Amino acid sequence: MSADLDDFDLENPVLPEAVDKAALTSGGFPYAQKLDGDVYEPAMYGLQLELVKLQAHRQASGERVLILFEGRDAAGKGGAIKTYLENLNPRHNFSVALPKPSDREASQWYFQRYADWLPAAGEQVLFDRSYYNRAGVELVMGFCTPEEAEHFLEEAPQFERMLTRDGIKVFKFYLDIGREMQLKRFHDRHHDPLKTWKLTSIDYKALKLWDAYSAARDRMLERTDSPHASWTVIRANDKKRARLAVIQTVLGTPDFAGKSPAAVGLPDPRIVLPVPALLALPEKD
Repeated sequence: MSADLDDFDLENPVLPEAVDKAALTSGGFPYAQKLDGDVYEPAMYGLQLELVKLQAHRQASGERVLILFEGRDAAGKGGAIKTYLENLNPRHNFSVALPKPSDREASQWYFQRYADWLPAAGEQVLFDRSYYNRAGVELVMGFCTPEEAEHFLEEAPQFERMLTRDGIKVFKFYLDIGREMQLKRFHDRHHDPLKTWKLTSIDYKALKLWDAYSAARDRMLERTDSPHASWTVIRANDKKRARLAVIQTVLGTPDFAGKSPAAVGLPDPRIVLPVPALLALPEKD
């Protein structure tokens, strides 16, 4: 880990040139340029049309879908969810971002308050962070004990087995970004009065805990990647590429009336990885 990054001054209104230049390719991201808008916009329009078709299929069939978004702070989870839901019926497709548990919720079975938000027939529920908080933020920040985190890692695959056996389709996305990209996005938010609400005291503390979050990420992915509820890792330094990949992944598995394979395409294998491929990278961070 670079000492220069350890000393990063978020209060300085000028982003260091070295961080700015390294941001896009940080963490081994394979592209030196962001996806051009002239390529992105028609591709996204086509994918959103396919999502509307898929929505009709799911409402007719009663299919239930749960989509979890995890990743480091500023990885683009909220933006990916907003783009996914942009043209869908909010009565049947919605985002859930739960606040800190109340005292009563903290005394319940850990999964209980998340179970309250599981989809009914014809619904898609997208979690902006989920029960996997226990294996990431809660563990790193000391909001749970190591024993509680270990218990969670044992139970999560069993919980998801119950969901899938009951017919719920589960997608799990981990949006991964490099350290310089996280610093750049934090800096942009901190100095933009329209975006400062996105940063919390926990986010600021996370800047000094990169290695701890890396270790927690690897452990969580390795322990909870299962055949019935596998993780899809998306290298998300470029938000446009990441958003396309999320939607392509969801659209890729089901058949539905009017589906256009040409519009759906295939997720970019350079940025969409299974867990073993991420864990095998020599420079994951």
